Amino acid sequence: MMIAPRFFFSLILVIFICINCYAQEDDITTQLYETYEKYKEPTLGKRRIKRSDIQPLIAKYRTNSKFNVTKVGESIGGKPLNLISIGSGSTNVFLWSQMHGDEPTATQAIFDILNFLDSDDFTQAKSSILDSLTVHFLPMLNPDGAELFQRRNLLGVDINRDALRLQSPESQTLKRVRDSLQADFGFNLHDQSTYYNAERTEKPATISYLAPAFNYDKDINEVRGNAMKIIVFMNNIIQKYAPGQVGRYNDDFEPRAFGDNIQKWGTSTILIESGGYPEDIEKQEIRKLNYVSILSAIFTIAKRNYVDIPIPEYEKIPENDRKFFDLKIIGATYELMGDEYIIDLGINQVEVDYEDHNDFWYSSRIWDQGDLSTYYGYETLDATGYKIKAAKVYPETLSSIKNLDTFNFKDALQSGYGYLRVDSIPVSILNTSSPMHIVGKDYKLSELRLEPGMNPTFLLEKNGKVDYAVINGFLLDLSKEESKMLHDFERQKGNAMIFR
Repeated sequence: MMIAPRFFFSLILVIFICINCYAQEDDITTQLYETYEKYKEPTLGKRRIKRSDIQPLIAKYRTNSKFNVTKVGESIGGKPLNLISIGSGSTNVFLWSQMHGDEPTATQAIFDILNFLDSDDFTQAKSSILDSLTVHFLPMLNPDGAELFQRRNLLGVDINRDALRLQSPESQTLKRVRDSLQADFGFNLHDQSTYYNAERTEKPATISYLAPAFNYDKDINEVRGNAMKIIVFMNNIIQKYAPGQVGRYNDDFEPRAFGDNIQKWGTSTILIESGGYPEDIEKQEIRKLNYVSILSAIFTIAKRNYVDIPIPEYEKIPENDRKFFDLKIIGATYELMGDEYIIDLGINQVEVDYEDHNDFWYSSRIWDQGDLSTYYGYETLDATGYKIKAAKVYPETLSSIKNLDTFNFKDALQSGYGYLRVDSIPVSILNTSSPMHIVGKDYKLSELRLEPGMNPTFLLEKNGKVDYAVINGFLLDLSKEESKMLHDFERQKGNAMIFR
């Protein structure tokens, strides 16, 4: 079949434009990634950040002539909501974060981006951005929820389902700011569960995207189409640093959601969800990916290089699936009522906040069991040939928690023990950093019966030798030296439980 010369020329031109577009952004993206530590805000190092943590940073930008800081509302609890703006362009880009109080990754990235915009570096790139765009940031929309590290606000309302009734002052503020800006582009910034994966792959969905639908028919107009193009561009960036670790949210229309409505109101809306990344408990690598991809997207909006990106590429991003566990154990032998069964276990290390919501500990659970061949794990052990054995209580009683400092945990675990009896356990202690559970002097250990919801503590034995222990959902390799075993446990922020 012959291709008409005019069509062939047009095709080559489109390909050239797309290659040139990605080449320009690829260069700045690489530079942003390599220089990130220079702009990372050092005062925000953990996920459980509060309004008091960002207040000094907002105050700093209030006195900086490059920025315009405006109080645009208050939370139910009376905490101020601030809009930080920079740039002089006619295109308005609006970013808001942490409408769910326990989703702080992008809030941290916003202050990294502000540090970048305040610096004297990348002069040409920043001129392209700030001459063409005015960029507005509303960090931590739900500061009361952040204080308690909970999803909902003090009214118990999910702000992201309050776009119609606007019951909450936080919701009213978001709507009022969007309307006053008549924003051309909006970035709706969230965290998602770390247990999402890119569909039909063993890759966690480190970043997931959505160009929300604005009606039940999921029509694609120019506004939504532009959001899809930006997402395709951002996906290509993430693939460089977390290949295969991008998912796409289901786009069923939710008439109460802000993303869907802001899309409907005429702002090209990009939903970004920060998920899981191996050995990134505080999501600092994901924070970096937010910084790089969002800044690069802002740059391509300023240059209008997104215009020629083909929308069908959006549908090629794998959908989000939820098939991940923190620990997956395959093919272990489990004896029940005199018979042996082959079983897989899916274990999740569930976070429990301390009372001040500044940090957390783990109370892990078996999430599922049986045939888990279609699921994946951040850590996976093939336990074929291993028998699941109940962990016993160590026969000697320690007089004090202080005795743990000199205890030989590896020998005890290899001898079949997973619990240590302590004569006096201080009431203030909720858990222990030691890799064996602590039990009170009168505690009675129940018979091991594996089922979803129970705390996963057991041993894995082969040929009469205990090679692995699972303590509160954390896998301990007993072939390692004790110091290395303890280091691995500490690196995972592992802990054992207190059973009084």
